[in-house]
Amino acid sequence: MQQHRVIVLGAGYSGAIAAGRLAKQLHREDVAITLVNAEPDFVERVRLHQLAVGQKLTPRPFGEMFADTGVELKLARVTAVDAERRTVTVTANGTGATEELEYDTLVYALGSGWDPQGVPGTAEHAHEISSRPGALRLRERLAGLEAGRSVVVVGGGLTGLEAATEIAEARPDLDVALAARGGLGDWLSPKGREHVRKVFKGLGITTHEHTAVTAVEADRITTADGGAIPAAVTVWTTGFAVHPIARATTLEVTDSGRIVVDATMRSVSHPDVYAVGDAALAMGPGDKPLRMSCASGAPMAWQAADAIAARLTGGKLPKTAPRYFNQCVSLGRREGLIQYVTADDRSVNAALTGRLAARYKELICKGAVWGVANPKLGIPTRRRHILRTPAAPTRATA
Repeated sequence: MQQHRVIVLGAGYSGAIAAGRLAKQLHREDVAITLVNAEPDFVERVRLHQLAVGQKLTPRPFGEMFADTGVELKLARVTAVDAERRTVTVTANGTGATEELEYDTLVYALGSGWDPQGVPGTAEHAHEISSRPGALRLRERLAGLEAGRSVVVVGGGLTGLEAATEIAEARPDLDVALAARGGLGDWLSPKGREHVRKVFKGLGITTHEHTAVTAVEADRITTADGGAIPAAVTVWTTGFAVHPIARATTLEVTDSGRIVVDATMRSVSHPDVYAVGDAALAMGPGDKPLRMSCASGAPMAWQAADAIAARLTGGKLPKTAPRYFNQCVSLGRREGLIQYVTADDRSVNAALTGRLAARYKELICKGAVWGVANPKLGIPTRRRHILRTPAAPTRATA
């Protein structure tokens, strides 16, 4: 019997976990798993604000991470997906050669990047930290910035809070500010908001609340009220936009280009395609979409890998739905905030703060990397053979 060909696109948290977890459950002679990624090392996206201020991150080569797993790593950039012909077109690193790969099952995990949101001047003048190249460019710019110059972080979400505090702590000689469309930490509990304000005050960060940015220039940002805020460096953290490839396919996607999936992370329009991480729109507790985050991506990858293995081997489909427990925020290296939340991600009146929270967040970051290298979380797994004549895929239901 020909091997069942599984192609995983993207090796962020979701894609890497899905590939490794699937390899742990199926016999190698039955399945060929190919992981396509543009970079040879795993990128700890949750630490890119640390990289941006000059901290060294531990290299994590995929060659070591996937050694002896049966996962084949293909270093290439994905340029197209044909969901009708079941093919993926990639451009190889180094040579630039184009290759067409055929699949029986596709796991789409190309993730997301920064979202300039069409604000004039953002793409030309702002920096982003949603990618390693972006964080490295910001690191170079900050390293050459003279004392007393201004840095403005635009965006009051988790990434904005982490970026502003990390920069202010690493460079106390700079004038750091944050511009937020709403109130500072307005989604947090009262204790959480109070702690964020305390840390911001201690680091000397100026906060511009209820401030919409309408333009970015080389030395300033313009606000909706016509005002201007000096900014020798602007860091844009207002949200994420998914890779545009899915929108160009026949897959059912949302207006924002996310692939619509069912409870097993299977495409609702193409049953041989699964999508995980930021690239997918999956519903969580309370019938609310799972937010773009590592906290969502890992359980989505578990769900997809287990569902694929079950369908190929005739096993039981996973029934545990992803849910949330807390939001972990680093506020520099010495402070942190662990905001406890409901299953559908609403803040409750319980939060951990200070150095203990910073240590907790560090453990979470280390645990996330460990989870990529140990996708079954240390639980022994018996590899199963796939069915000799797997049932033909039908329109996904649940």
